[in-house]
Amino acid sequence: MRFINCIRYLFLTISALIVFETVTAQYDKQQFFYRGRQFLIEGKYAQAIENFNILSQLDTTLYESYFFRGIAKYNLGDFLGAQIDFDRTLRINPLYTPAYHYRAITLSRTGKYDLALRDLEEAVDLRPGYTGLYFSRGVTYFLSQQFDKAVEDFNRFIRYEPKVADAYLNRGASYLFLGDTTKALNDYHTAISLNRFEPEGYIRRSRIYVLQNQTDKALNDLDQAIKIDSTNAFAYFNRALVRYNAKDIMGALSDLERVLREDPGNALTLYNRALIRSQIGDYNNALEDYDRVLSINPNNVLAYYNRATLFVQLGRYRDAMDDYSQAINLYPDFANAYINRSYVKNQLGQFNSAKSDYDIARKKISEYNSRVGDTTLAHSLADTTRRFDRLLALDAEFAKRDFNNELLQYRDVDIRLKPLFKFRAAPEAKMAMALENRYEYQKMEQFKRTLPIPVELSSSQPEIDQKRLDEMRRFTDAKLSERTESGALFAKALIESGSKQFNTALDCYNRAIGLEPDETFYYINRGALQSEMIDFISSIESNVQVLTLDNTSATRAKVQDQATRSYDYTPAIHDMKKAAALSPDFPYIYYNLGNLYCMSNDIPESIVQYTKAIDLYPKFGEAYYNRGLVLIYLQDKEKGCIDLSKAGELGIKDAYPVITKYCVKREQ
Repeated sequence: MRFINCIRYLFLTISALIVFETVTAQYDKQQFFYRGRQFLIEGKYAQAIENFNILSQLDTTLYESYFFRGIAKYNLGDFLGAQIDFDRTLRINPLYTPAYHYRAITLSRTGKYDLALRDLEEAVDLRPGYTGLYFSRGVTYFLSQQFDKAVEDFNRFIRYEPKVADAYLNRGASYLFLGDTTKALNDYHTAISLNRFEPEGYIRRSRIYVLQNQTDKALNDLDQAIKIDSTNAFAYFNRALVRYNAKDIMGALSDLERVLREDPGNALTLYNRALIRSQIGDYNNALEDYDRVLSINPNNVLAYYNRATLFVQLGRYRDAMDDYSQAINLYPDFANAYINRSYVKNQLGQFNSAKSDYDIARKKISEYNSRVGDTTLAHSLADTTRRFDRLLALDAEFAKRDFNNELLQYRDVDIRLKPLFKFRAAPEAKMAMALENRYEYQKMEQFKRTLPIPVELSSSQPEIDQKRLDEMRRFTDAKLSERTESGALFAKALIESGSKQFNTALDCYNRAIGLEPDETFYYINRGALQSEMIDFISSIESNVQVLTLDNTSATRAKVQDQATRSYDYTPAIHDMKKAAALSPDFPYIYYNLGNLYCMSNDIPESIVQYTKAIDLYPKFGEAYYNRGLVLIYLQDKEKGCIDLSKAGELGIKDAYPVITKYCVKREQ
């Protein structure tokens, strides 16, 4: 069940909801609201958030700014951040029905169905004539598996809005779960007649044709869906299953490969392709697919089991035993895994251990047979009559998932900290803008004015063309030829470090500090340079350590090469600590220390330092982002996701892909 399709009707009506209910006297507020609204309608959600941020600064009582910012966050996958904004909206205006409505949608996406239904009840009480509420409540009832109530709400909605195709798709899905394929099919017919250019109706209807063994009709519907949308991975995936069942093996493989062309990290498709390749004797490629599946989802029991079976066919008994053991570790009642491991152990001459496995398997089978009336998945792996080499389909156990957001979600993602802040040569001095999210620090501004070239404090190098860079180099060299002064040495160091001339830059920093040992910003940059030199060396040796999270939210430090070395960040940390002693109220120092401690594997201390930075500068987006990553790494997911949401709100766009991957509750 594609949730996004379920709520599409609601967002089709967003233009009707986007009304500035409170007329303000200030032109600036209207301008920011108008721009934010336009960005929201155009799908430019990050820009919308920026405008609503400013609007909320101008007037903290303007509940619409929080409401629409919540909608923008929702569309970026930041459900926690959206909920916080809807909460804020309702604290200011407890009677604002759209906030209850959209908070309910958000709560549904995070699996909090009871709370979502409570919000929808409140919204219906406030505005019983708003039919969109019945649509949303129907979706929520569906997701909470209350299919009878879902049908009732979709009936109410259809009574008032009989031309909305999605309502029939959703009611059809509810009927399907209630076992009424006739009513489901009729609803899918109606949905298609209302919107013949939407592939979803054809895909849904094809699934019923499959259940009815009407293969030709199923293929015709899937062909039509692909004709409408040639990039629809869901249609190709379903057609692959139908073709496979029709013995069109090469056609099935072709469709699976088309899905993988859209998203190479689709674990379910890789798993199915591995099964087909195994069956046609393409063993090496099948093993490669299983390896990729398990690198993406290391808790996939069936992938271990089927890869082990493939190892047996290849005579690789020790590898097979390892995989059967892993499958048993993940699911101790897996009777077939014990039986097969018993066979493998016999082949390896481990007869006593093989007998033990066989006896355990018989006991598991006996226990399963004694409770055969219980059809829960918990016992299905103890069923020795079940085949475990069938292609996995998107039927009952997958039907509530959004194919694009769920089954295509698995990618290998390296989560990198935002870099250190340091002073960098800039093409020209930047003028401060009103309401700009920047830290005001008088000591820094005075320091910048003493330098012979324009600079800015940044975590990334500003773009400077080579001509301008050469002019800066000539100017600083000329200045130093007249007399040695610390500011010119510092400027030269910036220019040289930007060109990876690390030793020259370090020498300039050392000389500048020798001339002016109490200048905070010299230590910040020398510390950052020493860290950068270490990172450069480690990248050459392919030993770059990356903070990496897997798809089960477990964490590990992944190093890109097996021959790893540890690197000593002590000199860089020492310089940052010296800077902190000179300027204890400058937040960027503590942010940098957070990074350095993290890279030194002192994770708890890194959190302490990021927290100090945020305490000094509550709008420090990069600090929230990095602290959020580290907290998720330590499996404090709730706090980490709150930090990432705040980072996204403060303009760190990279937060949203991480939120989508690690902060959204998935259906199990």
